[in-house]
Amino acid sequence: MASSTISEKLRKQLAALPARPGVYIMRNAAGEVIYVGKAAKLRDRVRSYFGSPHGLEPKTRALREQVDDFEYIVVSNPGEALLLEATLIKRHQPFFNIRLKDDKRYPYLKIDLQNPWPRVTITRRIENDGARYFGPYASAGSVRAALDLTKKLFPWRSCTKEITGRDPRPCLDYYIKRCIAPCTAYCTKEEYDEVIQQVILFLEGKADDVLRRLRAQMDEAAERLEFERAAQLRDQLRAIERTVERQHVATTRHEDADVFGLARDGDDACVQVFFIRGTQMIGRDSFMLAGVRDESDAAVLANFLLQYYEGAQYTPKLVAVPLEPDDRAAIEALLTEKRGARVEVRVPARGEKRRLVDLAAENAREALALARVRWLADASKTEQALDQLREELSLPAVPRRIECYDNSNIQGASPVSSMVVFVDGQPGAEPVPAASA
Repeated sequence: MASSTISEKLRKQLAALPARPGVYIMRNAAGEVIYVGKAAKLRDRVRSYFGSPHGLEPKTRALREQVDDFEYIVVSNPGEALLLEATLIKRHQPFFNIRLKDDKRYPYLKIDLQNPWPRVTITRRIENDGARYFGPYASAGSVRAALDLTKKLFPWRSCTKEITGRDPRPCLDYYIKRCIAPCTAYCTKEEYDEVIQQVILFLEGKADDVLRRLRAQMDEAAERLEFERAAQLRDQLRAIERTVERQHVATTRHEDADVFGLARDGDDACVQVFFIRGTQMIGRDSFMLAGVRDESDAAVLANFLLQYYEGAQYTPKLVAVPLEPDDRAAIEALLTEKRGARVEVRVPARGEKRRLVDLAAENAREALALARVRWLADASKTEQALDQLREELSLPAVPRRIECYDNSNIQGASPVSSMVVFVDGQPGAEPVPAASA
């Protein structure tokens, strides 16, 4: 769409916009979603894109140039619009939005409580199936580290076999104290359920509750003269205590908080989150964002919080942030509704929480710098590979666009074709006109 003209189709759509809260979805000529926005009044907000281009941010002018069509969804109030916007951004990953990188499927830990003998597994899909989910984790490495830790500390079964209690002998996990062998009926259903409950409490950050339960069980076993059982519980207690000791002492007061730090570089940003439960920092993770150029820190932080908590399975009492995000009151209201109790989004000015926010920001800067170094290293390797390909194929220039096709059929029938595109050595890139390759 030319910057100085608006198509007749868009004019009619703009004229029909209602003065109600909602979410608008903009598409380019190829039908791809390129921007999702919210508005207290759809008519005023969407029309603002198509007035005089003077005074618009460069990013907004670039967006306006590409809009070919739009649709909108009317909601009851601005709070609903805020939540729906975050959901649609996560689903479509529009180019002009602030978005979590690679957020199609963040990993979670799942405990299937509908199974009589639950396991702890990794999943990238949340379903309304009665299971408990923990996350999201920023990467496969983060979630696997959490899974490995729970397996070392708690003897839940990792096998997928049907549990009948009639197996002739347990597997190796039983002998190395990684499972209490429900397959051979070496434990009761109640004993196994207690192990799973301990895992849930631990993943919720309630290690003190787990330790109290284990100490009570150890004392009971000793009183019944079950010394082997008491010794196993003692060893498990010590392992969990060592794990808790390695976690940083974050505060002198008991807290239930997520602490965020923000760092930016060009079009990328990194948010570091510390999970504070009790007096301990039980974990941390880093999340990368794209599309932040020309956006304020307050807008970047607000977009991250909405996208992160839209999928998070636990919402703490306190969300500590380095600066006040856009739509702070609306975000607090959404998080309060999600938790079912009051949630505060606070900018600490001093004290332990300010120290934690500053520390999170420092770690975010380090993570962003590391990601940049890795990206540059990968880019250098890609350039070397493309140059080597040019030499091997005697090409006049480095192949910036590579298209691969495959055709298949079954004895001349049911033909199927596929196409894979690499642009600058990266797979799955957006299609570009052949003339510009």
